[in-house]
Amino acid sequence: MEKVSARIAALEESQTIAMSKKSRELAAQGIDVISLSVGEPDFFTPDFVKEAAKKAIDQNFSFYTPVAGYKDLLEAICGKLKRENNLEYQPDQIVVSGGAKHSLSNVLMCIVDKDDEVIVPAPYWVSYVELVKLAEGKSVVIETSLESDFKITPKQLEAAITPKTRALLLCSPSNPTGSVYTYDELKAIAQIIEKHPNIIVISDEIYEHINFIGKHESIAQFDSIRDRVVIINGVSKGYAMTGWRIGFSASAKWIAKACEKLQGQQTSGVCSIAQRAAIAAFNSDGEYTRQMREAFRRRRDLMYEGFSSIPGFKLNKPQGAFYIFPEISELLGKQYNGETIKTSDDLAMFLLNHAHVAVVPGSAFGSPKCIRLSYATSDDKLKESIERIRKAVALLK
Repeated sequence: MEKVSARIAALEESQTIAMSKKSRELAAQGIDVISLSVGEPDFFTPDFVKEAAKKAIDQNFSFYTPVAGYKDLLEAICGKLKRENNLEYQPDQIVVSGGAKHSLSNVLMCIVDKDDEVIVPAPYWVSYVELVKLAEGKSVVIETSLESDFKITPKQLEAAITPKTRALLLCSPSNPTGSVYTYDELKAIAQIIEKHPNIIVISDEIYEHINFIGKHESIAQFDSIRDRVVIINGVSKGYAMTGWRIGFSASAKWIAKACEKLQGQQTSGVCSIAQRAAIAAFNSDGEYTRQMREAFRRRRDLMYEGFSSIPGFKLNKPQGAFYIFPEISELLGKQYNGETIKTSDDLAMFLLNHAHVAVVPGSAFGSPKCIRLSYATSDDKLKESIERIRKAVALLK
């Protein structure tokens, strides 16, 4: 009998991956589809990182690695945290995993018991609530809005906390909204967490380097809660290394030890060659990252200007990451050729079929009145996608 476990049956398929699959299927039919659904930089991994990987192959780094990562990689991560974030960590507080998603999964599995509550601000990254579900926890979603720049307030946070609250999941810069929490906003959140000693803050900072407002602020900087903050980060976004699958968690030693124990029974250490490449990335001067950031800034401005002029699209100017997240409720209920746009899912399919542009419905992120568009592609494709969507939306009456 073909029967998967209940825990797997309960999981939702990633809608970002599903939309990418649909756009590839259309492209295979010879249709010119522009995909704005993918959440990865369109830049190549820098040459100095690739050279480090080639060197590692020649030096025979082909054996099992320590579960938490090579010591010099852990030291490089500690160096990055000190140099860029003014945060002191020791190597035994770092666990390297197969991407930031893996690091996040490790942490949730290690700190969440059955029916523990995890506070998740919406819009949220698609995998957050599913990973909480896998850990047998319960997501407590805090709704936000375009008017609040999709950020939670201390009052909302306080109201969501119960005796069962085990963790708060924060993402800044945010996927999918591009919102960035300021120092003062994080301080206010930290002051709430101070009063609740059982709550762990999981701070997803994978888009740290794609930040258009200056210095990145981490909630780990506040000493009063520092031991209860877990930083999730990696090399995928800041160094154009999505396929290398290197993420890390930085946490209190007891959490790191638990993550190492779990990983030792599941995947063991991450690919040796990818780890050697990551050392080069973390020890670099950041120039490649700065060049990428400026390209994304230019594209952000292009997308913001273009989509702000399309009737039915309301959006804020993103401060980080590489997405825009327009609110599209004015388009709901409109029709074209007998086709009614009832949800953001309907709009995403309408744009795929009539504009040949792939976007992700906001329902995937807990915000059903929005859609997410990535600008991690060329300027020319972005300009073309804006005009295609403008023409398609004009068909709706």
